[in-house]
Amino acid sequence: MFEYPGFMAVEATILHADLDSFYASVEQLKDPSLLGKPMAVGAGVVLAASYEAKMFGVRGGMSTRRAKELCPRLLMVGGHFSEYQRLGDAAIDIMRDFTPLVERISIDEAFLDVAGSVHLFGSPTDMAVAIRARVREELGLPVSVGIARTKHLAKIASQVAKPDGLLHVPPDRELEFLHPLPVELMWGVGPVTKGRLAEMGIHTIGELAEAPGGSLDRLLGSAIGNKLGALAWNRDPRGIEQHASVASVSAQSALGRVGVSDEMIQRTIRHLADRVATRLRAKSKAGHTVTAKVRFVDLRSVTRSATLPAAVSVTPIIAEVAENLVRGALADHPDVREISLLAIGVSGLVLESSLQLELPLDLEGAATRPGSESGSSRWALDKAVDEVRCKFGKTSIGYASVVLNDGHAVPDEFRELAEH
Repeated sequence: MFEYPGFMAVEATILHADLDSFYASVEQLKDPSLLGKPMAVGAGVVLAASYEAKMFGVRGGMSTRRAKELCPRLLMVGGHFSEYQRLGDAAIDIMRDFTPLVERISIDEAFLDVAGSVHLFGSPTDMAVAIRARVREELGLPVSVGIARTKHLAKIASQVAKPDGLLHVPPDRELEFLHPLPVELMWGVGPVTKGRLAEMGIHTIGELAEAPGGSLDRLLGSAIGNKLGALAWNRDPRGIEQHASVASVSAQSALGRVGVSDEMIQRTIRHLADRVATRLRAKSKAGHTVTAKVRFVDLRSVTRSATLPAAVSVTPIIAEVAENLVRGALADHPDVREISLLAIGVSGLVLESSLQLELPLDLEGAATRPGSESGSSRWALDKAVDEVRCKFGKTSIGYASVVLNDGHAVPDEFRELAEH
């Protein structure tokens, strides 16, 4: 455990708990023969890797072929998604035994505010120790915990504590701890942003903190530049959000670097629309606004949206609207030949318990109105697909344009766990 002298536990009361290499750890728990060996979860694409595999450079999102080039002895196993959900939920339940203020941000990590619990369970460090012990004893899984005054710093502390460690940062030593660390530990700094910052000679968080604001704005845009500049000084006013209402449902596909083509756009958008619409219908929700985002290889992005007269949850309707938005965005940028990401979302959500049919009286855009004759037929087909999937599994049926072209994609079960 890392501890600074003079730490005032009552002041640093935000915990970030992160289950270590969660998917790989669960597979090693299910099959102890995998312990201590380089292994990864996935097929075609690496979904998660053990620490032993990470030492060879194996990372999530990497192709299996590339992973085995880096680590010839790599063992690949399939995912057990119901186990991930069960154990992830159980870990969160343990955390809730210590405080009701828990913000779950993914299947395997959460923020906790323990300020109101110190009179019951001792200092934040005492609680972190107890949480780690219970997760290990009751679930058999390692969990790293960071403790700090802000959410951003607590998350960085948990990353530094990995694997299977605990680290807390006192308020009077925050910048001393934070500034020597590499910029890629910051929330929102990925490989591309890291590379851009390196071009400016910025490699540590301290160097980022001292960079002129104007230079960051020109390099990254004002929104991201201002955000990273504030976080570099540990200015993070965010509190714990327990019951954030779902304002939209979205999905995205990172494409790497692909050439623009009608076939690629149609296939990707229909797959995303299937994911979004299925989740909407599962929640008995529909939305009025469809949004599409295109990111170019130089990190520029463009977003387009359309608001429909009737709320939709029909897969083909969402797909058609999103495709038109993407094609319109690309038409405005005729110089773009390659893109790196496509995303779609549906917002303006309302409860959709049943389909409201509309009279066929000069309906404008009937194909995109779920209550029209053609729209209601599409809605009925989607509901039938949902029933088959519920009974026989999500891969049992689907739209041919998605199923036939998605052999090496990340399984939807993994996507949903990651997105939630």
